[in-house]
Amino acid sequence: MAARSFVLWLHGLGDSGPANEPIRTFFSSPEFKNTRWSFPSAPHNRVSCNYGAVMPSWFDIFEIPVSAESPKNEKDVLQAVESVHAMINKEVAAGINPENIFVCGFSQGGALTLASVLLYPKALGGGAVFSGWVPFNSSIIERISPEAKKTPILWSHGMADQTVRFGAGQAGPPFLEQAGMTCEFKAYPNLGHSITPEELHTLESFIKKHLKSSS
Repeated sequence: MAARSFVLWLHGLGDSGPANEPIRTFFSSPEFKNTRWSFPSAPHNRVSCNYGAVMPSWFDIFEIPVSAESPKNEKDVLQAVESVHAMINKEVAAGINPENIFVCGFSQGGALTLASVLLYPKALGGGAVFSGWVPFNSSIIERISPEAKKTPILWSHGMADQTVRFGAGQAGPPFLEQAGMTCEFKAYPNLGHSITPEELHTLESFIKKHLKSSS
């Protein structure tokens, strides 16, 4: 009997939830028979790096390309985290084991995934960051609960990414190590700012590895 599980996918800047729904077709193993998927769309907000244009955006971004040294917008990120936590809490209230909840995201959604998983008070099944970055400073580490530090992280990044620089992704594992967490980091040569079937198959294996049985 496959355990009940929940996968939340957070899209990138200017994208939408429904446009990402085909991703679920990569997850056909029997372990996903009782999985509920959610592909929410970000609210429309002004985005500084795009000259104040209004578009779907989880939080404001000050510059593109994003580098490890890019200015952080912690206030906006923390507000977005609250909305993600509300989505997670709804599933927990419906009876899903938090350790069978997986938060995944691409680009801006990847940065929000990292923030949401680190600041959730309980251990989750896992967080998967694709072409994302660390959206806050190391002072946030003192807010990460001992339970949250148990959540495994998968981090995938293209080495040819010109939108979120590879160095921004590379800054992730040392940050997590400083927080006392482990991270499985995968670098993809010649991959730009996009997501590949290979990455999604790796995500499938990652989720299957960390799913808790229904017992």
